[in-house]
Amino acid sequence: MDAIWGAETGAVEWVQGWGSWLEPIMLAVTTLGSKTLFIAVLPLVFWSVHASLGARLAIVLLGSATVNGVLKTAGHGARPYWYDPGVRPLSTESSFGIPSGHAQTAVTLWGYLAATAARPRMWAAALVLIGLICLSRIYLGVHFLTDILGGLAVGALLLWLILRYERRAVAWWRSRGPVVQMALAVGLSAAGPLLVALVQATVWSGWTVPEGWTGPMPPDPQAGALADAASLSGALLGVLVGFTLLDRRGWYSADGSLITRAARYITGITGVVLIFVVVNLAFPASASAAAEYATFLAATLWASFGAPELFIRVGMADRARDGAGEPATVPPS
Repeated sequence: MDAIWGAETGAVEWVQGWGSWLEPIMLAVTTLGSKTLFIAVLPLVFWSVHASLGARLAIVLLGSATVNGVLKTAGHGARPYWYDPGVRPLSTESSFGIPSGHAQTAVTLWGYLAATAARPRMWAAALVLIGLICLSRIYLGVHFLTDILGGLAVGALLLWLILRYERRAVAWWRSRGPVVQMALAVGLSAAGPLLVALVQATVWSGWTVPEGWTGPMPPDPQAGALADAASLSGALLGVLVGFTLLDRRGWYSADGSLITRAARYITGITGVVLIFVVVNLAFPASASAAAEYATFLAATLWASFGAPELFIRVGMADRARDGAGEPATVPPS
């Protein structure tokens, strides 16, 4: 890839040369594909807007992110600013570069929303957002064009699979018994970190930073990849278990007055913040992967099951099903 990256470095520097006035705009745009935004926004959708849509978006996001983490580890691709110190690191990343997680997530998440809305304007808006997010990643110096193209391709494939098989997959899941459901949840959540660890131990065993990568790099990107996989594993297990338990108890309705919806979000997100603080205090700094796993498992289990159950018990929500008698975990046709 050195020849390709060498040619693409000039393109990245050219985009960065458009002007420093773009930096705050691109930093804002790039958050539309970031994990931080989704931690804040997805619970809002699930708790206070539409439970079914929020649940489906959470699973789509986490599934896509898990695939991306495995592919990033398999690719071991450089970031532009890792490769060439001439590229300004206007944002920094601890994981490998290809395929772009922001590009992949933008296609799967915003594409899914557009497909759910089934309106031409939504597709147009999604395409504009996807394009801007991809441009922001190049401008910020964190992705080559090949990273972006890889992310778009993987995201498009995942979106097609989701739209084609989601209803059947959810119906199949709901037809299983609780023991099978829990076993599947554990297996699916463990697949990501196990594959990352396997690739690191085989394909990239003994990997060291190539001499041609002369820009500033994180101390240990392989450890960062494993920590990211651990956080995704914990989050995926939390939502799969939480949504399954909630569905078996009659699901949850996000209906209510504006004040009630706001109160639910404030209460729920306070719980998420407390979990992050408590778990991070409980784990030493050296236990990065374990801390990430525990934090995201506890936070997503609270968000997907603990908080909705609390809302129902204190009268802030009803135990109901969304749509015309359709279980809330099944998307509308």
